[in-house]
Amino acid sequence: MPAISHAASRPELSHGMQAGDVDATSGMIWARSDRPARLHVQVATTESFKDAVRVASLDARPARDLTVKHLLVDLPPDQTIFYRLRFANLSYTGTKSQALIGRFRTAPVSRRNVRFVWSGDTAGQGWGINTDDGGMKTYATMARHDPDFFIHSGDTIYADGPIKPEVQLPGGGVWKNIVQDGVGKVAETIEEFRGRFKYNLLDENLRAFNAQVPTYFQWDDHDVIDNWSPGKDLKADDRYKEKSIAKLAERAARAFHEMTPICYFPEEPGRIYRRISYGPLLDIFFVDLRSYRGPNGASLETELTPEARIIGETQMMWLKRELASSKATWKVIACDMPIGLIIWDDWKERKGIEAVANGDHGKPLGRELEFAELLRFIKGSAIHNVVWLTADVHYTAAHYYNPDKAQFQDFAPFWEFVSGPLHAGTFGPNELDKTFGPEVKFMKAPTKEQGVNLPPSAGLQFFGLVDIDGKTEQLTVRLMDRDDKELYKVTLDPERKE
Repeated sequence: MPAISHAASRPELSHGMQAGDVDATSGMIWARSDRPARLHVQVATTESFKDAVRVASLDARPARDLTVKHLLVDLPPDQTIFYRLRFANLSYTGTKSQALIGRFRTAPVSRRNVRFVWSGDTAGQGWGINTDDGGMKTYATMARHDPDFFIHSGDTIYADGPIKPEVQLPGGGVWKNIVQDGVGKVAETIEEFRGRFKYNLLDENLRAFNAQVPTYFQWDDHDVIDNWSPGKDLKADDRYKEKSIAKLAERAARAFHEMTPICYFPEEPGRIYRRISYGPLLDIFFVDLRSYRGPNGASLETELTPEARIIGETQMMWLKRELASSKATWKVIACDMPIGLIIWDDWKERKGIEAVANGDHGKPLGRELEFAELLRFIKGSAIHNVVWLTADVHYTAAHYYNPDKAQFQDFAPFWEFVSGPLHAGTFGPNELDKTFGPEVKFMKAPTKEQGVNLPPSAGLQFFGLVDIDGKTEQLTVRLMDRDDKELYKVTLDPERKE
């Protein structure tokens, strides 16, 4: 009797693999099947998999769009971990996909050099995957630095930015996008939000990056819709049949958690803010300025009401507690929006407050009150070596916040570094609000002659590279472009507690 072939029933790992939220003893891995299937995972500390251990299998089901997330635990610290993934057909268990192998390095428990990268803004303003331009080249550039991890600072997708087959380039020529069903309109359904993540994973540079570098994800506005807040009114926006911003945000959050290797909090399943300890030299505090904010607007309240908040009371208590308990040399606050840059809710009319700064250059009001409270707490609690990393504004900059030049002065000086876009239109620069005394130490953005919304091919795509020296404990920040040119560098000495 001839053998029966089940080749047509062979599942595939449809969008590569990802790892994220890695610490000293654990890491989350992610994969997606093209059909209902069971994920088989082997974990090893050698590339040959001679010491491989099989972990519990998990099923890819349609309810989660055939995605699987698996938390690997009891890993050895400061060790390169190799993981091999295969999907097996649920009906014909002997019919398996080809294997894919990924790797990541767990955090150390002793002092060693640490290197990581950060940026934001992927596939924005209609600039999608153009193979003629090399695809999302910034990911390949970052990978060449062999970082321990990558912080994606938000706008992981552009749910509100349709991707068309062709876009006319400034000055002539055509940008040709890879396209797939569902990305030609704004995302409204859960399937369309998921589709934006799957679109990004069509890029070969990103898939190769994901196989070797774990990503710590946070989100921002375009993961839902431009400048979204509870007060967003879609009545006049003909692109949207769904007019409820709450429903859009719920669907976007669900897709975000399904399609990224972010850890899960049973007490708050949609939570994004979290702390990840990466050895004795570094703690990272991921802040969510979207989920708990009041409506965008004037932001000139003199009292810190719930409507005036952007961090939110619960997240603020968590952040203070975690910062105060940190024993790491450096405390990096990964914030999805800059503190002192003025970002208008209506940028054409230059009105309404979208971020923190309100543009009056005076004492803290509205959302600025929350940051004044936090900065005062950091100083009063003698929490040293706090550095802010952010994105959002589609250019790169280094800001030094100087209390001697501020309207509010009850804080210790600190640095904020801005990077992005990874692969989106380039804009800027924005004006700085003087409330917290920011000084521009470096800035790279389009010139007036170049205009705005420049395509990735213009070269103004940016990422940040951070090194912490295991011996001196110095932290060095480099601002880089997608061609790997170093634009700015500063080395910070750690301050010791008295």
